[in-house]
Amino acid sequence: MTDIQATGASQPPSTPPAAQPGDEAPRRTRVAVVFGGRSGEHTISCATAAGVLRSIDRDRYEVVPIGITPDGRWVLVDDDPAALELDDARPPVVVTADGLGRGEVSAPLGGGDLVVTTAGGSTALGRVDVVLPLLHGPYGEDGTIQGMLEMLGTPYVGCGVLASAACMDKQVTKVLLGAAGIATAEHVLVEPHRWMRERASVLARCASLRPPLFVKPARAGSSLGITRVTSHGDLEAAIETARAVDPKVLVESGIVGREIEVAVLGGRGDQAPRVALPGEIVMDADQGAGEFYDYETKYLAHDAVQMVCPAPMPDATRELLMSTAAAAFTALGCEGLARVDFFLTDDGRAVVNEVNTMPGFTPYSMYPYMWQVSGIEYGELVAELIELALARPTDVNR
Repeated sequence: MTDIQATGASQPPSTPPAAQPGDEAPRRTRVAVVFGGRSGEHTISCATAAGVLRSIDRDRYEVVPIGITPDGRWVLVDDDPAALELDDARPPVVVTADGLGRGEVSAPLGGGDLVVTTAGGSTALGRVDVVLPLLHGPYGEDGTIQGMLEMLGTPYVGCGVLASAACMDKQVTKVLLGAAGIATAEHVLVEPHRWMRERASVLARCASLRPPLFVKPARAGSSLGITRVTSHGDLEAAIETARAVDPKVLVESGIVGREIEVAVLGGRGDQAPRVALPGEIVMDADQGAGEFYDYETKYLAHDAVQMVCPAPMPDATRELLMSTAAAAFTALGCEGLARVDFFLTDDGRAVVNEVNTMPGFTPYSMYPYMWQVSGIEYGELVAELIELALARPTDVNR
């Protein structure tokens, strides 16, 4: 793996002075770009950070890059996008070479200056105006870091605590969308205690679902731990594979239809959320695509996947998908950004597969690509998300 080393803290980024009368340039907004993390999507998060660091407007924003190691340590790292890029042979990972000697970042509860601690002592890093948490999966997309930032009183990009937690849990998402009248795939919930005590009963319930079945961890992303099952005899092993990622598992009926994704961007003030033109994932098995849009197909088999945007479809179907995406965004209490993934059936039904509150955000990911087609370039999209975060109150002030 490519190790993303923590930078030394002898010369941390300084807090920029307030603008003085006669100054030509206003103070830049100070943005902490946070990436890496404790989940299985650590390397994808690093790749996302590489794209953001390359594209963010440096005349407008001062960037403080903070990596989270796989064991949860926050460290100040070099502002080097090349070191964070995804590489098939050497995926990036945030590490500390010699513990605190490399500069570990902390913040006082309730807010205040960030501090970098080294073997020689502590140095003030200063305040940040907003956090851009480019974290996928547990400890980043599930409400945990959002709750921490709320306690610090620090604005941050993306959904709040409740929406992040609800969208991270696919079963809770289904419950909330169902209450709003939005269709999702039929499923069986495999809870840990029932799997351990009532395994035969759980498997019998799953037998009522229409194959192929998709067995997935309830709280994971990037298709980690997902298995496509065509025979009920393979179901037990597939559940165990999913349980290795998350003890709470969903078994879903497969939906025959096109895989359509819709990007949603939060509105300003009392404005409704904005929706991009829908995109479609088209896979080519001859180029190495798997049986479904799995981890390898998403991130490694680039030639096997084509992102088509706008997806070809009648105007009425496009409007159905876009309006349903906005309704799902609202029903789940989302803010900032979300990607709503659909199955579009042959009879024209829009069935929500899942809602991602921190969707893939590399320059070649579908979310920014849909907005590019809809008129917002990557760097502009990053800036819009930051400004949305600065404009909204934190949970404690709502």
